[in-house]
Amino acid sequence: MPELPELNPVIHGKLRLALLSLLAGVEVAEFTWLRAKTGSTDGNLGAQLLKLEEAGYVAVEKKFVLRKPQTLYRMTEAGRQALTEYVQALKRLLGAAIDA
Repeated sequence: MPELPELNPVIHGKLRLALLSLLAGVEVAEFTWLRAKTGSTDGNLGAQLLKLEEAGYVAVEKKFVLRKPQTLYRMTEAGRQALTEYVQALKRLLGAAIDA
């Protein structure tokens, strides 16, 4: 049996995987858009985005628009690479399960 690939634990969380998948399809996303798309609470979303930011997978920009705070997120090149590697590892893992 071939050695099973290890899945990146930072990405493997359900919400973090969803966030990276959403960010992969856009140039930049506002916090409120990500919250609406994921159905997450502010606290959970903020905590998971912070983990992705600390890993270097997303970049954050905070600014004010008409005196209202706006937080924008974008996927970094490291994040794109990590997501690509995660998907490849998942395909190998699923292929090994199907071939067994």
